[in-house]
Amino acid sequence: MQTTDEVPAAFRASAVRVGPLGLLAQAAGEVRNRRHLIRYLAQADLKKKGTDTFFGNLWWIIDPLLQMAVYVVLVTVIFQRPTPAYPLFVFAAILPWKWFTTSIGDAIGSVSSQDKLIKQIQFPKIVLPAAAMFAGILQFSFGLIPLAGLMVLLYADRISWTLVFIPLVAVVQFVFTVALGLALSALNVFFRDVGNLARHVLRLWFYLSPALYGADTVAKIGKDHPTIVQLMKLNPFFTILESYRSAIYEGRVPDFAALAIVLAAGLGLLVLATLFFKRLEPSFAKVL
Repeated sequence: MQTTDEVPAAFRASAVRVGPLGLLAQAAGEVRNRRHLIRYLAQADLKKKGTDTFFGNLWWIIDPLLQMAVYVVLVTVIFQRPTPAYPLFVFAAILPWKWFTTSIGDAIGSVSSQDKLIKQIQFPKIVLPAAAMFAGILQFSFGLIPLAGLMVLLYADRISWTLVFIPLVAVVQFVFTVALGLALSALNVFFRDVGNLARHVLRLWFYLSPALYGADTVAKIGKDHPTIVQLMKLNPFFTILESYRSAIYEGRVPDFAALAIVLAAGLGLLVLATLFFKRLEPSFAKVL
């Protein structure tokens, strides 16, 4: 076997420029072939986070409950806008949003934080953001524990068969998250302010999404400001959070048509993000 056959495609002669389809196939193959490495890195990340603080991974149970308590006091006590079963109403949005922001935050620094490893070893860098976002799935599963406890202890009347749609909505969210995480992880290698900027953008994004309020509130705004509402509905998390809320809080089937549109957009973005990442990948070692 020739030595060049043992070297990943990204490190072969730069004269051979792989086309878009080739890059996509290459990325898919790297993730598939390195799935054990991705799982190991994800487990190592979870273990590290679990030993960094006293409560460890239990923060995925404690933190969303604390956020829920803050927003319940803010909205129902201070602003006096009562909503039936508001703790469950807001928790159904806080939990997936925490998954999204945590995954994006971890993905952004996943490549730039491994500069020594990247300079020393030749390996497909796409496994780094992939592992960070795979760990997010496991953390999200911890968050389902307080959700189950909340429903069983306080809102048993809202337990419905529509809860089975949570994984379906989660898949749509995961596709969109991976796409954005891949793009930002590559961009952060060249512009280290991406992480700082992302924190502010995500905070604003949260308040522009129907997390503390629902589609009914957005509809009321639409009577006076229809253009603003149309722009708000272009936000993928308008559909994603409302879909979670439909399955968890309202006990009804999510809007599959709207979810399909978000999924299609997420897949398109994933293709572009993968191409963006793979094109920049050969330059990572030089920049870092």
